[in-house]
Amino acid sequence: MLARFSYARLRRQNRTMGEDLERLKQRLPLLDYLRQQNWLARPASNGREFVGLCPLHPETRPSFYVNTRKNLFYCHGCGQGGDLIRLVELSQHLSFRQSLTYLEQQSAPADSAAVLGQAAAFYQRQLERYPEAGQYLEQRGLRDPALIRELQIGYAPGGSLRRHLMAQGYSLELLGRTGLVNPQGHDAFYRRAVFPCCQDGRIVNLYGRSTGAAFAHRFLPGSKGGLFAWESVRQFPTLILVEGLFDLAVLWQAGFRNTTCALGTHLTPTQFRQLSDRPGRRVDLVFDQDENQAGQGAAQQLARRLEGVGVKAHLVALPPGHDPNSYFLAGATAADFADCLQGAQSR
Repeated sequence: MLARFSYARLRRQNRTMGEDLERLKQRLPLLDYLRQQNWLARPASNGREFVGLCPLHPETRPSFYVNTRKNLFYCHGCGQGGDLIRLVELSQHLSFRQSLTYLEQQSAPADSAAVLGQAAAFYQRQLERYPEAGQYLEQRGLRDPALIRELQIGYAPGGSLRRHLMAQGYSLELLGRTGLVNPQGHDAFYRRAVFPCCQDGRIVNLYGRSTGAAFAHRFLPGSKGGLFAWESVRQFPTLILVEGLFDLAVLWQAGFRNTTCALGTHLTPTQFRQLSDRPGRRVDLVFDQDENQAGQGAAQQLARRLEGVGVKAHLVALPPGHDPNSYFLAGATAADFADCLQGAQSR
């Protein structure tokens, strides 16, 4: 009786372990893991396989293949093959159980920067293929093709992102986890102009602005990153801070390249640290001139916080009801905006 009981319990434990292993491998597909390890590969002929240099032995000709459908690898050079766990055992010189622990630690913070970069690049290519996207940007006052490329603005037509990214070897689970694809498998940024949001040189989020009747603003889950284009503006002793990316775009187009954007009125701790990293810096706050005073109130509150850490904050008043984007769309010139800056008031 005891022997039968122990055998049954062992079978249940083995079955549970097997289910846990499958969930782990689904959560961190083999190709995603290899890309986290900076493995470079190209698609093989059948579209389901990728080939690159073997991470298990030195070689100069790629012979290491990954099958994304089976989630398996095989190297024609050293003859090794298997699943994700076997790869970790061989590459990290760990036991089976040690490999499981290692992968559990690796899978939780899986880096999504690579797939976000691929999505951003895909959206940028679509911008040139859909005339309505260019027309929308022109309606918003963006007419400089070089600036549009510099800001890496893209367009999400919908219907093809999932297929494109899965053809690159990214799992549907990863696309859902990043928020690029909704639970129904559809592109989350459908019919939106898309801007990449960066921090420390990598894309950490995407911002989508609706070109139609859908809700105007959309971010992916997680951090929206630092101040927009921070690396290119941080050296200026005087900065212009605006709420929205179209505000920033028209100001850059008009020559005000010291403009950055907080993607809203409330700065994250990271954004506030960036803005206040140089005591004595001047920041001109050009927030929306709202009828309900929301933008003006947020600017005043931020100015007080900045002055508390030694930053000179000035409030810039535009005509009532305007933000920088609408101000230029209404016919304002660079000289008009410069006059507004000249009349900025310290708090």
